[in-house]
Amino acid sequence: MNTPPTLSMPDSPSALISLRRQLLLWLLLPQLVLWAGGGLLAYRMALTYTEKAIDQSLMQSVRALARQVKPIGSGLLIDFPRAAQDVLEQDPDDRLSYTVSSPPGQFLLGNARQPLPAPPQEPELGVPMRYRAELGGKPLRIVSLDVPYGDEDTRQRLRVQVGKSFAVQQRIAAELIADILAPLLALGLLLSALVHGGIQRGLAPLKRLTAQLENRSVNALSPIELTQAPREVHALALAVNSLLTEVARSVGQEKRFLNDAAHQLRTPLAGLISQVELAQKESQDPVVQARLTKVRTGAQRSAHLVHQLLTLARAEAPLRLQQMDLASLAQDVAREWAPRAVHAGMDLGYEGLDHLPLQGDALQLREAIVNLLDNALRYTPKGSRITLRVQAHPATGQASLMVEDDGPGIPPSDTHLVFQRFWRGNEQPGGCGLGLAIVQEIAHRHGGEASAEPLYPHGLRITLQLPWRTPTSAVTTHPPSPSPPVGRRS
Repeated sequence: MNTPPTLSMPDSPSALISLRRQLLLWLLLPQLVLWAGGGLLAYRMALTYTEKAIDQSLMQSVRALARQVKPIGSGLLIDFPRAAQDVLEQDPDDRLSYTVSSPPGQFLLGNARQPLPAPPQEPELGVPMRYRAELGGKPLRIVSLDVPYGDEDTRQRLRVQVGKSFAVQQRIAAELIADILAPLLALGLLLSALVHGGIQRGLAPLKRLTAQLENRSVNALSPIELTQAPREVHALALAVNSLLTEVARSVGQEKRFLNDAAHQLRTPLAGLISQVELAQKESQDPVVQARLTKVRTGAQRSAHLVHQLLTLARAEAPLRLQQMDLASLAQDVAREWAPRAVHAGMDLGYEGLDHLPLQGDALQLREAIVNLLDNALRYTPKGSRITLRVQAHPATGQASLMVEDDGPGIPPSDTHLVFQRFWRGNEQPGGCGLGLAIVQEIAHRHGGEASAEPLYPHGLRITLQLPWRTPTSAVTTHPPSPSPPVGRRS
């Protein structure tokens, strides 16, 4: 099976942002900018309208105060009772400051000396003039009105100024903005929640599509099914289905080629081995015998490689999961391989459960056990002890199938290499480096994992972990009997 390509992660941080965040950013950020801009504009408008209201009030006050100043001959009569003064000064935060001067700038009456308008500004007679100034470090809005008095020969000018600070204006504007922006903020939060919910709902088909792809095994190349999804997601699913179809076709061609090539090679290799064995029986020349032995060893290794390639191709076929007994299967394989172990001078035995039902493909799991035993018998010296063990772990929901030997083992640094294809721990003839790779492939296809662990003081343990969801009551063990079956070790 070809190794699936991996997607390289982009280096740019902007490329890692999710589609949901991009949509939220582009939908909510303009809303925030518009809300802030609208608040600033509303504040400016509130200041403008309150300033107009203050100007209107000041103009009325300056005219009323000017009417209280009455010319008498060449003098002035100021009829400004204390009650009127109290009205102007009753609010400490909103008090009016007034000044009466004649000629303009020479103080006659008031509670503060109002700043004069900056030149070249000069009020016309009888026309109020508005301007800004500062008094005591505070900004003021001042309305100034110049009125004439006296005879034609002694005509003079009287200036009445009324000022008011901007504190009340700013307070009114702030209250107005609060009354306007608070409902807008609540509406903005509601809109943000609706936008977030809409994005979540709109992206739900993409999440379902992602879940379908993530939950698939490497060899599951069937088309994706989406019943309810937007048109764009359907288009994406169609494109992925087209790609899966092409990949399935390519994988099918590779498997057919592998099967055909292996089948075509098996017959001539078997014939070659038979002919070499016949030639060895007929020839007595030691040199020829040595050469024929090398040829037979190479042919047997090639035949073993062809067999392993066929096994690997079958391991990549679709699984046929069904209820099976892993412990019984392991015991059967141990009995089948007991004669070969005895012939090789090794002690092969079984330990563990008598029955362990689970969902699996019996043919592929049998092939995995055969490869584990073949690997142990092939690379373990004569007189070694090999144990096949099946255990259940209810706490983790796992079943384990282990093959242990007390041979030379492998260095701990090489345990991650044993499941790589064509990797061999030594140059001992006979192996091809595919047995444990097939075991790992079968484990992955069952949703499990294979691992290697060196034993102390020497030896190796290969463990095949498989998902197991059968109730504990289905697991049975029996005490050892005086006459255990072939290969059974208690």
